[in-house]
Amino acid sequence: MAQSNLDREAIKAYVHRMIEEDVARLGEGGLARLSDRGLALSEKFKLAETLREGGAVLFPHAGLPDCGHQIAAAVHACLDSGAERVLAIGVLHALTDELEAARVRVARGGDPADEEFWGIQGPGLPGHSHWRDEFSLRPFRVLWEFELRRRGLSASDSAPELIERYPYLAGGQPERLPGIEELQAIVEQPGTVVVTTADPFHHGIGYGDPPDRALFPEQGGLDLAKRTIEEGLALLERGEYRAFNQHCVEAKSDGRDAGQVVRYLLGPLRGRVLDLAYTDTTEMYDAPAPTWVAAALIELKPVP
Repeated sequence: MAQSNLDREAIKAYVHRMIEEDVARLGEGGLARLSDRGLALSEKFKLAETLREGGAVLFPHAGLPDCGHQIAAAVHACLDSGAERVLAIGVLHALTDELEAARVRVARGGDPADEEFWGIQGPGLPGHSHWRDEFSLRPFRVLWEFELRRRGLSASDSAPELIERYPYLAGGQPERLPGIEELQAIVEQPGTVVVTTADPFHHGIGYGDPPDRALFPEQGGLDLAKRTIEEGLALLERGEYRAFNQHCVEAKSDGRDAGQVVRYLLGPLRGRVLDLAYTDTTEMYDAPAPTWVAAALIELKPVP
């Protein structure tokens, strides 16, 4: 299925169904194993400390069996940080033709302020509610709720507050986004930590790469993914928002808005890829192999 003529409703339904089926197949035992792997990652890289120091953790939202340990690492970092609240910046995918058309116009240099969907969505906010159909934070919520149950916090007042927000059309100017002041106020409250999600590299025939240039993950694809992701992280560290926006277009990263917002809220951040995996998406796009998405666990540490 070519990217230019996607059935966006079908993709949305597919991903939500995939998450439900993955959770059912994993069961409590499978979720526990993912959570345990995530705890080991979080402790190895001291991710709770990164959050306490004013940094962020970036986790993927690809296939739960493939990258659930990376997502769980972010969950453990939040819970072990001692935070009172967690601001989770999600990806708002272009799940309608109207959202996609607006995104294309902005990527081509259009002013985001001219777009109806410009701004930040999320629970409790007025305005558009495309976030209700969004899936980017759903795997995080699955593992968050699992770990709260396991720690005996699910019905406790001591569990951190989880606040979800979904920016759209930052367009290289995150400071202009309607609603950014609310996020600044949340971040400035003592006891707040920030995490975010992105699948920062999509690759292969189903994503429009020519067959002669499409790489399988284990045959150079993951190496290319890591280099490409690191290029984007360097742009963010320097605050080159417009260049990062264009980088995301070329890398087929869905983190263009979330990345800019986190960098704007927290200041200069040095990114490091800690763990890299992938999910095969040939079935999702009804496309030949190789068609896949890279899943990365990334620390974003404040620059001294």
